Order: sequence, then structure tokens, then C-alpha cells
Amino acid sequence: MAAGLSFFKLSFLLSLLSGGSDLLLLGPGSESGHAQVGKFPPSCNRIECPSYELVHSGNGYEIRRYNTTVWVSTKPIQDISLVAATRTAFFQLFAYIQGKNEYHQKIEMTAPVIAQVLPSDGPFCKSAFVVSFYVPKKNQPDPAPAENLHIQKWTPRYVAVRQFSGFVSDDSVGQEAAALDSSLKGTAWANAIEKSKKEGGVGSDSAYTVAQYNSPFEFTGRVNEIWLPFEMDV
Repeated sequence: MAAGLSFFKLSFLLSLLSGGSDLLLLGPGSESGHAQVGKFPPSCNRIECPSYELVHSGNGYEIRRYNTTVWVSTKPIQDISLVAATRTAFFQLFAYIQGKNEYHQKIEMTAPVIAQVLPSDGPFCKSAFVVSFYVPKKNQPDPAPAENLHIQKWTPRYVAVRQFSGFVSDDSVGQEAAALDSSLKGTAWANAIEKSKKEGGVGSDSAYTVAQYNSPFEFTGRVNEIWLPFEMDV
């Protein structure tokens, strides 16, 4: 039973961190890259996901408010490809939840796995990616430290979100991030995001974040998201 559970965790994390290569697994009737709004990730019915308040639903985007969350994160990974960078992060994160941490503590699988995208200086230059695992609520008061990983404690924040289906690829994330930016233009949310970045606030440390929710065995109903975190006065 324990071996089976470990295999599931391995497969689940590998799928989240393998991105575009899984396009080979798509079969008849599978979804690929269609934008969607407000779809509840099926995996969140089975494993823990961070809770949030839906503040606004717009044309192709949502605005959410997340309370304090805790993540265990890799160091910035230099690569030209998000898919390749997240593969690099895989073994560190899987070892962490299997007990390779200072508390020798096995940790339940959660979703989403996120990748913060730090932009490069040009189209052929390497970017940096920080890949993070959401820490379950029961572990958040004292998350287990681990070598080459660090704990991020996010303060409450707003997040502009665009959902899309299918398997994540390097091409799709850029297109979806651009679509989110376009759909927000002219809104108060866009102004708040720009202000937060300019003032060095929430969201200023990355261009955008990619969130992935599904296991490799889910070929339909897949949910991925582009996040633009920000803070604003209310």
C-alpha cells in the first residue's frame, strides 16, 4: 500500500513538472489549451489546495483573494525552458514530501505545484524559475526545512487568474500570460498590478506564475492557471 501511494505521488508530481512532453499522452477527446473561467480543479476534491475568496469574475479572468499560504520552494533554476526547469525541480520536491527533510517527515500531496517565472534579458537568454509545493495546513505552523529548498510564507494577496486546459508547454504559457495581460487592460486590476510591481510589492519578484493541478492520468478536465499576484488598498 505504501509503495503504491509513493508511486502515485511520484507520478502526480512528475506530471505536474513534465509539461509539454505529456502531450504525447493525449488521446481522443482530450482537451488542449482552451481558455476557461471558474472551473474547479478536479484534483482539489481529492487533495488539499489553498482556499481563496472569489472577488471578481471578468472576461477571461478571475480576481481571487488568498489568505496567508506557505510554500516550499527551489532555488532559482536558470533555463531557457519552463518545462525543462520544472523537470529539474522534480526530484528535490518529491524527495522532500517523501521525508528527505530535517524532520524526516512524510508530507501529503497537495495542489497546485507552481512555477514563478523570472524574466530573462532577451528571447534567447536564460530565465529563472522558482518551483514550489503548497504546504498542507497542518504543516504550515512549522514547515520542515530541507537542504537546497527554502520556505516562502506568502502574506494575504490578490491574484489575477486565467485558466487554460490541456498539458502545459513552453509555448502555451507565454500565450496564456499574454492573453491574461490583454484581458486586464483598462481595468482597475491592471492598475493595481502595475502599482504593486513598481513599488516592489507583491508580484514584483516575477513576471507571472504558472499553476498546475492535475495527475498524469487525467486527460480531460485538466486545469492550469496563470497567476499575477498583487496587493491593493481597499
